[in-house]
Amino acid sequence: METEKEFLSKYRMEDYERPSVTADVAAFMIRPEDKTSYRKNPENKLLLLLIRRGAHPFRDMWALPGGFLQKGETVEECALREIQEETEVRPVSILPVGVFSKPNRDPRGWIISHAYASVISEESVKQAGRDDAADAQWFAVSFTCSDDGCYHLTLTYAEIRLEAVLAAEKTCFGRTSFRILESGGIAFDHAAIIAAALSALREEAKNYEAIFDFLPETFTLTALQKVQETIMNVSVLPANFRRMVSGYVEETDEYVRGEGHRPAKLYRRKRNA
Repeated sequence: METEKEFLSKYRMEDYERPSVTADVAAFMIRPEDKTSYRKNPENKLLLLLIRRGAHPFRDMWALPGGFLQKGETVEECALREIQEETEVRPVSILPVGVFSKPNRDPRGWIISHAYASVISEESVKQAGRDDAADAQWFAVSFTCSDDGCYHLTLTYAEIRLEAVLAAEKTCFGRTSFRILESGGIAFDHAAIIAAALSALREEAKNYEAIFDFLPETFTLTALQKVQETIMNVSVLPANFRRMVSGYVEETDEYVRGEGHRPAKLYRRKRNA
């Protein structure tokens, strides 16, 4: 009976067809609209970073930042490298969304994508198309479910409007995947990846784990509430929100000043939260 060393000496990886591996990142940011009056809090917008492809396939179409795994790196390292190369934005952390491996998802061949979601603070953003990206922009996100059960993903930037329609499909362990009915001008199967990333981010926001990453170290409770409402597309009574979040935050001795109204107390995330 041959030893493992003998087995490995005769094993030929080239005898087996192998896929290429890519990583794609759905990077989100929350940005307040411009204030028109100090008496009214600005509304928040959930934004998604997209690149306009500079090469075939799907040349000049919008897609998620991403690219091919290089020898000697992990998929996570690939995801972080690609988004930085194409946009000059490096996320602090990334959340696994899923593996996308349907046949023919990429016209170049057998290519499997590992998808991630990330949260990027507004202060760190200086995006600009690089590498094989012709441009990079933050698109406002709308993701809703209609009465017929279809999900509508709308991404807008200036005069550009991308509209995809998807159907939800339950998978193992209660996770949800999405099947593209209309791609809406979004390259590859990235509409399904974006929908899955939004779904995962909303699940995270339910237990407040994701929402702190959209904010600076100190923040008002109103700002924290707006972040959760923006991610989850819901409205919460301020008194209820303060009660639910009380175990996750702690007061500081600082206040917001210079806003033209009564100073608001600043909070920070509890160290053990």
